[in-house]
Amino acid sequence: MTTLSTAGQVLRCFSARRQELTVTEVAELLSLPKSNVSRLLRAMREAGFLEGIPDSRGYRPGILMFELGHSYRRDSALVARAHAAVGRVSRQFGHSGYVSIRDGADVIGLTFHEGSRMLRVGTPVGQRLPAFAAASGRSLLARLPDEEVRRLHPAPLAPPSGTAPQDMAELLARLEAVRREGFAIATDESNPGVGSIAVAVAGRQPGEDACLCLVYPLSLVDATERERMIAALLAEAREIHARPGAAVPERAGLRSAAA
Repeated sequence: MTTLSTAGQVLRCFSARRQELTVTEVAELLSLPKSNVSRLLRAMREAGFLEGIPDSRGYRPGILMFELGHSYRRDSALVARAHAAVGRVSRQFGHSGYVSIRDGADVIGLTFHEGSRMLRVGTPVGQRLPAFAAASGRSLLARLPDEEVRRLHPAPLAPPSGTAPQDMAELLARLEAVRREGFAIATDESNPGVGSIAVAVAGRQPGEDACLCLVYPLSLVDATERERMIAALLAEAREIHARPGAAVPERAGLRSAAA
């Protein structure tokens, strides 16, 4: 493993729930010698990727990472359009919405619209979830060939709940349904009592896709309301794809909003 790839693994150790890490914690997470990790973290701090925490032995992402993250969000036309689209649907139904991307076998929320209802749900932006066990993740995995999906999951799946795909055969069957219908739904999977709907939008280059996602308390949404939300997300996705210069979805179809 090169120094650069190891530095990338270090940055992936941080999350919304794990914002500070010590040398010992990083060494344990990556199964690396503490001496190697200590030298690497010092080098990353000197380069601006990390910063030391005063009166602590811990590290956190540096200002450079913050600036790059905001630059990515600002300069990505697809993310900007998707963010605006999710905002419209979120305001229409009062539920929280995300724009998410896939990173390997994980899905990550990039932007967030908080719902307006008294009872609302959501996960922190930047938190990683296994893509196979989330509507947002499956909407993006469905844009890959089955062979690539298998390659991303060399080990048996570890479903977080009984409603998530239990094995590769079930996952591939659900992905085929996403390609056919144009959307993914999750119920009681990564978070109990929570449902979500996601629709992928194609990026200009392979691997640059994003998805529009609504999350909601299952107790507040019946079948009719869910169909209305599906139709709204599909309509927004079609609008994004219809804009000049937008990529055309090749694998996952978009179901008619009237269906």
